[in-house]
Amino acid sequence: MSNGNGVAATLGNAAGTVADKAKDVGSKVSRRASKAVEQVKQAAGKAEKAVVEGAGKAKKVVAKRAGAAKKAVGTRVAGAKQSLAATSAAARAEAAAIKRKKAAKKVAKKAVKKAAAKKAVAKKAAPPKPAARKVAAKKPVAKKAATKKTVARKVPAKKAAAKKAPARKPAGR
Repeated sequence: MSNGNGVAATLGNAAGTVADKAKDVGSKVSRRASKAVEQVKQAAGKAEKAVVEGAGKAKKVVAKRAGAAKKAVGTRVAGAKQSLAATSAAARAEAAAIKRKKAAKKVAKKAVKKAAAKKAVAKKAAPPKPAARKVAAKKPVAKKAATKKTVARKVPAKKAAAKKAPARKPAGR
């Protein structure tokens, strides 16, 4: 196929040169791609680190705030519990005082009833004695006055009755 002009050799050399160039270009592209991949990997690593650090910081902040919130809530709850306990104790004391007053009233009522019963029994049994003593004490002093008063009172009453006895007669028509 060769005509002796060296065309085949020239073509062969050209093909070899093209192949070398293609290899060089391919390796350069490959190197640049590898560098790009490494840069991307590094950027991803940095981003991941940043995210991890950010997440760690966020966790710490959240933990701090949660701890503070928990403490505040605990304080409020403890205060509420103390307030409820104090209110409960006061209510119990008030209830006990009311019960004592009620019991004292019951005792007083019973004492009043007993005293009333004793007085009633004493009145039923004792009235003749005090009346007899009073009458006996008054008889010597007021005997004369009493008789005079009764006599004086009876006479006007009779006169008034006598005057009323002759009633008016109806006039004839």
